[in-house]
Amino acid sequence: MKRTGILGGTFDPPHLGHLIVANEVLEALSLDEVRLMPNHIPPHKKYNEDVTSNDRLQMVRISINSNPKLSLETIELGREGASYTYDTIEALREREPDTQFYFIIGADMIEYLPKWHRVEELMKMVQFVGVQRPSYKEETSYPVIMVEMPQIDLSSSLIRQRVKEGKSIRYLVHEDVQKYIEVNKLYES
Repeated sequence: MKRTGILGGTFDPPHLGHLIVANEVLEALSLDEVRLMPNHIPPHKKYNEDVTSNDRLQMVRISINSNPKLSLETIELGREGASYTYDTIEALREREPDTQFYFIIGADMIEYLPKWHRVEELMKMVQFVGVQRPSYKEETSYPVIMVEMPQIDLSSSLIRQRVKEGKSIRYLVHEDVQKYIEVNKLYES
């Protein structure tokens, strides 16, 4: 059976923290691959309408192009409305019945798990993998495999703010993502 990690998010923009998480979980759990999955409309966040889904998709593609074990999962971008993990995992399992999925979440989402849509049913369908994030606890009553990794306090909102303020994002995102942001004038206002 194939073992596939899924790292979902807005990736607005994708940053090196996302890549570190994907790679550390890939290695720690000996997965066959990790797919980065940009969501269409996150149910728990305000959606940034200034950056298109295609922009986010391209930036993820750029970020992972040098690692053959990281790939892009576009299943949520093809659906209308809010992206619920339950619906996504159900569709993935139907599409790939011979794959065991590992859904990767940060400690911020571990704290939020009790509020997830159909979380009790979801726990029977997928193995959750948690990663540490500064200022969040990893405590939960749900069966979450924790993976230790280097702690980097980096977020997409920090990167957007730095671009808006005209500050450097060098070494925070893949250098070709930085170029993409500059050429397409993303996050400037």
